[in-house]
Amino acid sequence: MTSASLSERKTSAIARGVGMSTQIYAERAENAEVWDKDGNRYIDFASGIAVLNTGHRHPKVMAAVQEQLERFTHTCHQVLPYENYVHLAERLNDLTPGDHAKKTLFVTTGAEAVENSIKIARAATGRQAVIAFGGGFHGRTFMGMALTGKVAPYKLGFGPMPGDVYHVPYPNELHGVSIDDVLDSLSRLFAADVDPSRVAAMILEPVQGEGGFYPAPPGFLAALRKICDQHGILLIADEIQTGFARTGRLFAMDHHDVAPDLMTMAKSLAGGLPLSAVTGRAEIMDAPAPGGLGGTYGGNPLGIAAAHAVLDVIQEEDLCNRANLLGSRLKQRLEGLRDRVPEIIDIRGPGFMNAVEFNDPSTGKPSPDFTQAVRLKAEGKGLILLSCGVYGNVIRFLAPMTIQDEVFNEALDKLEDSIIEARAA
Repeated sequence: MTSASLSERKTSAIARGVGMSTQIYAERAENAEVWDKDGNRYIDFASGIAVLNTGHRHPKVMAAVQEQLERFTHTCHQVLPYENYVHLAERLNDLTPGDHAKKTLFVTTGAEAVENSIKIARAATGRQAVIAFGGGFHGRTFMGMALTGKVAPYKLGFGPMPGDVYHVPYPNELHGVSIDDVLDSLSRLFAADVDPSRVAAMILEPVQGEGGFYPAPPGFLAALRKICDQHGILLIADEIQTGFARTGRLFAMDHHDVAPDLMTMAKSLAGGLPLSAVTGRAEIMDAPAPGGLGGTYGGNPLGIAAAHAVLDVIQEEDLCNRANLLGSRLKQRLEGLRDRVPEIIDIRGPGFMNAVEFNDPSTGKPSPDFTQAVRLKAEGKGLILLSCGVYGNVIRFLAPMTIQDEVFNEALDKLEDSIIEARAA
């Protein structure tokens, strides 16, 4: 069965709303490499959208899952609990920012973690309103869509959104939005739209993901923490894409010395298996009554086992330092192209959560066309890239931190050639 024939079957069998950025049908994968149904080899700089920080099929993760398969695959922790769930909660309670007592909930997807974080915040505060940020992405469920600060493709045709959700800009020096601008917007919001005493929580990504890989500038999270404390508002850090060594620290919040009240995690938590978590202050996490949280598959035993192995690998292979090294080499290579590629207006990102942004040099406006040209040139050379950004003019880089040096160097060559060829086209 070829990729082309599978693409035809897909069109007939799968809902159109399940968007696909490539027509590469995976047959097998190992670390940072994927082979498709036609035998073609690709270097994976997408990692299933930041899920594979430890690479495809890391041996330690596979061994942990295999061992758990021999024991049991499902009991529902709410019916028959198991020790690994408890132990993983203890580990996340210890590893997440903040010295206060914490508790953890396991669910299945990032959107589910976000939904539960809002439920917990509302139960703990007795308030309803939530503040999110422009350009943020928090999932495709209804609350997730309401919190997300990007219309296309996530909100098109799905309205109305849940109420009592408000948005303010995210600071972005490149696009002329300062921290003071954001704080002024919050002041205007409190004066014109919502009494801060009705706000349960603010939720944000410390590095925006789908919105364009924009890091929160120094001082911003501390300023939000101060405002939240002043008004009794909970601060929720969405670390679904930033977590587990991607930014050069275990969590992106570790760069800011600010402890959130609640944190959502998913993606690379379980090395490719579906698992997500909410960790937060113990008294806040305990606000919902028994039965108010959970889910049939929440904390599936295979995902829990994989997550333990992922945390071990991050420590044993020093993946935080590896992320910093790889990100530095990638950004250096891109910086070397600036003189030849005037479309490049920014190269950014902590650790190995990096991005390059392109504008049309003749107009100064975002250039999604050039961005797509780079992505497609790279795909033709066997390098899988993802775009992002509100205007679709950003390439984000999400290769595993376990990528071999020789494969990484090969990928950088393919990337450089793709950008130069897109420029020449």
